[in-house]
Amino acid sequence: AGLVVSIPALLEARAFVKHVEQLFMPWNVAGILAGFTDDCLVRFGDLPEIKGKAALEKFFRARSARQQGYRLRKEFRALMGDVIANTWEGEWEDSQSGATMTGRGAEIWVMREGRIAVWDAAFNAREAGKPSAIGIA
Repeated sequence: AGLVVSIPALLEARAFVKHVEQLFMPWNVAGILAGFTDDCLVRFGDLPEIKGKAALEKFFRARSARQQGYRLRKEFRALMGDVIANTWEGEWEDSQSGATMTGRGAEIWVMREGRIAVWDAAFNAREAGKPSAIGIA
């Protein structure tokens, strides 16, 4: 027996990733939050865990205030059971420094009833044209 792939599930997951991408341009915080469960758990970069939709809303409102003119590209990477993986790249203007920023990362979404229940995100950002903060050339 070989691996069985549900084409409708793959198409639905790919469409969901693109839908989420569009909600960030311009920022639609209410629309983004609608895609999460009420008891969601978010591990975003090196930030402390975010638990629940109310805390997640504060996070997205702070991000949307800081990341002006956000331009995002997400690419669906994998679907396994209730887990969707994607990668992303983005650019924005930092509202505090005025600098043009670039970022990229990877996300794992554990889905429940069509919404994100757990979001694990690697977030790497730097000022455009500057060396990486990682410090390895």
